[in-house]
Amino acid sequence: MLRRDGPGILGKIAGDLDRALADRRVSGRPGEAVGRTLAKGDGWIVSDVVCTSGPRDRAFEEAHTGVSVAIVIAGSFEYRSARGRHLMTPGSFMLGNPGECFECGHDHAAGDRCISFHYEPAFFASVTEENDSRAETFKSSRIAPVRASSEIVTQTTLALGPVASMSWDELAIDVADAASRLSNGTSRRTSAVSRGIGAYVTDCVRTIERDPSNQVSLGDLAAKAGLSSFQFLRAFRALTGVTPHQFILRTRLRSAAARIAADSVRIIDVALDAGFSDLSNFNHAFRAEFGATPTSFRDRARANALFAIR
Repeated sequence: MLRRDGPGILGKIAGDLDRALADRRVSGRPGEAVGRTLAKGDGWIVSDVVCTSGPRDRAFEEAHTGVSVAIVIAGSFEYRSARGRHLMTPGSFMLGNPGECFECGHDHAAGDRCISFHYEPAFFASVTEENDSRAETFKSSRIAPVRASSEIVTQTTLALGPVASMSWDELAIDVADAASRLSNGTSRRTSAVSRGIGAYVTDCVRTIERDPSNQVSLGDLAAKAGLSSFQFLRAFRALTGVTPHQFILRTRLRSAAARIAADSVRIIDVALDAGFSDLSNFNHAFRAEFGATPTSFRDRARANALFAIR
């Protein structure tokens, strides 16, 4: 059985919110929303926003400066806009159009935590034009926790952990795409991948296999193909079944596993050579992929080799 370390990512997320609320009670400060930037790119930014407001705190009117999609990952709050009033719960999407006024309040309980994606209208339009609706604004102000959004909510939550299964630039695109489609009741348009793009994706795959430790971004890959990031992500996933980040991660891990089994090099050296920033992240990713720690994997490989010799 695979051993679990600590309470897991969901327990940590809830624990972080509980600690923020406890600190607020001890200090006597009024509730507030504090955000920290997780990542940003050309036309988008994603933040981790923890709010400690409660029933006694006043709700202030604000306005969305761009297209906004906030995924609730802990707590709850009331979201009010000209398009209605909704209770936002974990798994919900809070949607906002540029210039739209809104209020967030906590009438019944204190605290919430959201992963908030903000898009420049032009970037958001470049994603939504690939959908049947070509809608650049949201018709609804909330997407409830539904089955169709479960995967993207899970991927966003996992991105807060030690090893993400998708990069933030991939998530920014997928969140915009999902929010547009689900809020407007449309489907993703499917189209065949051209022969030229297929050749480029194949070349990318071969290049990654030759040197999986090489740092490359989704934007760089897309630019070399003359595509938008969304178009390249869609083509790569259609042809390989995974995102570029997932393909690179698994290629690195397979290469590392082969090296660990074959020689006695230090695990930390394998991790760094494979492109991981530290040993802890490598250990988490390795165990998630192979069901064993690197050391246990090496011991098992050596035991199997000795048994084969006998």
